[in-house]
Amino acid sequence: MILKHTNQHIRMQHCRSVLPLAILMAATFLPSALSAQDAEGEIRYLVVHNWTKKMAALDYLTKQQRERIAYMWGSRSEWKVYTTLFFSPTMTKYEDSEEKAEPEDEGYSWRKDAYAIRRNFENNTITDIMTVLGKTYVIEDSLRAPDWKILNDMKEVAGHVCMNAFWEDTLKQQRITVWFALDMPVPAGPERLCGLPGIILEADINDGALTITADRIQLKKLAGELDLPKKIKGKRMKEADYLALLKKHIQEKRKSEEPWFWAVRY
Repeated sequence: MILKHTNQHIRMQHCRSVLPLAILMAATFLPSALSAQDAEGEIRYLVVHNWTKKMAALDYLTKQQRERIAYMWGSRSEWKVYTTLFFSPTMTKYEDSEEKAEPEDEGYSWRKDAYAIRRNFENNTITDIMTVLGKTYVIEDSLRAPDWKILNDMKEVAGHVCMNAFWEDTLKQQRITVWFALDMPVPAGPERLCGLPGIILEADINDGALTITADRIQLKKLAGELDLPKKIKGKRMKEADYLALLKKHIQEKRKSEEPWFWAVRY
């Protein structure tokens, strides 16, 4: 079961951030706060890729290269897709959605890659199915949350009062700012983000290079939405193996002065 005490829960998720007193005070006065038993349903996220900003964040590209890329993209620098997070008190699964956020474009066939991110908070485990560099991998390991730094700002996202936090991903060189719902006590989120005392409803990576925002939340009992395929095809590996593979790829792309995220999820 999800632990009732926020600090204890974060310690279980290997997150060393200290909870501001404002969280406890705000949660106390939220009349619509869900109990752990009621926290079950589906969240649709709008994901906006900004290719110009993604390129601008690559510090190993020259100024001329970044300017040329910005000119090439012109007014079509953004691409929008939907993703879905299914959540229960003890488990989540995140995947790409079949819904279209804008007209189909065959040039973005990468969206059809294998991608299913599952977190089991009761057993403290992960099972992630991902296509990386053209191959499918199954990452099975214990759950380790990012080292979040929780701040005191608040705002409303999809009708829920949220507090913000951030994390520096030194491998991908990304600053990730998120907003988590104080009244949805599940330590889940989109992509591979988790470990906060509420579901992450919004994420901003590198100042708008990628934004992920909840735009539809449905509280309901789930049937088989949290299940993974019975036969999972792909090479098994631990989290450390995946990170080593990613690190090698990024280093190679830095040397060749090419974007590392064409064959790897941003």
